[in-house]
Amino acid sequence: MKRLAAEDAAAGRRCADRLLAMRERLRPLRDRRDDTRLLLATWNIRDFDSGRFGMGPRLPETFFYLAEMLSSFDLVAVQEVSRDLAPLERVIGTLGPDWDYIATDITEGRSGNGERMAFLYNRDRVRFRNIAGEIVLPEGQLVVGNSGAGADAADRGLQFARSPFLVSFSSGWFRFSLCTVHIYFGEDSGAALERRIGEIDRLAAFLAKRQDDAPRPVGGGIGAVENVIALGDFNVVSPEHRTMQALLRHGFEVPAAIDGSRIPDRDHFYDQIATRVRDDRFEVTAGGIENPFADVFRDEDLEAYRPHFARTVPEGADENAVLAAYRKWRTWQMSDHSPLWVEIRTDFSDAYLRPLAAA
Repeated sequence: MKRLAAEDAAAGRRCADRLLAMRERLRPLRDRRDDTRLLLATWNIRDFDSGRFGMGPRLPETFFYLAEMLSSFDLVAVQEVSRDLAPLERVIGTLGPDWDYIATDITEGRSGNGERMAFLYNRDRVRFRNIAGEIVLPEGQLVVGNSGAGADAADRGLQFARSPFLVSFSSGWFRFSLCTVHIYFGEDSGAALERRIGEIDRLAAFLAKRQDDAPRPVGGGIGAVENVIALGDFNVVSPEHRTMQALLRHGFEVPAAIDGSRIPDRDHFYDQIATRVRDDRFEVTAGGIENPFADVFRDEDLEAYRPHFARTVPEGADENAVLAAYRKWRTWQMSDHSPLWVEIRTDFSDAYLRPLAAA
């Protein structure tokens, strides 16, 4: 922060002021954190941070805003991380020594866009269980449309536009495997839509079978069962659409706290967190979605950032067109997606002790 202020005094003052506003608004969320629960989130951070669309680079202050949002959670699945990991590591450095990350390699093929996926986690709150891998379907299970009209020639033979990433973690008493995705988008109809639905369907079926085939714990214990949570950018159209049904038909459930049909202010449903859990003690106790522009890059901040986005404004544009250009530009600073989160109970001490006390 001091370096930013030394290089650009106005930006330094603005950054400090906006961080104070973010911290105040996010305080109720941060205050939820304790040893009995996990705050799990997913966030597609737009094009982080290749600059290939010509809308960047991200400003130095933006990395502080991203870190402030991410620090409100314990474990975050992040999509659209670029080949160059330096921007991600810059955020990790801002978060501090308690934070770490696990990232995929990039997926080859045109649809992969040279993207990675990553999990960022607070090591004080979450433990990596030393299991990680990208999902590969059994031989012969190509996704619908992937070898036909719905696929670019460069993608044919690939199973997913971007390989889903499965990592095992634990928090408190709760052991779980997270699978993060960035599902192919394509078009809203035809072969491209079938490819999108096919990716969701094949992945959900794979995870369900993997869970069902996992050995039951010896002696009937419940602490070591396989609990699966799929989260990320599913490019779901709506809660009633076939894209959502492709996920739910395999036994996954969207917690009521983030059910799209119950959150009236959700303007899109691309991002989802869905659970398929064997542990009867599992409970989602809260959830929500955060507005990344509630405190930063607000409409009233337009003039401060005009020098950075002016080149994107059409010549002769009126005030409405300038505002539209600014709103588009700022999505390459924060994102065009909003962080989605759930709170999961992780302290099962009472459930363990009661039978012992009654024996």
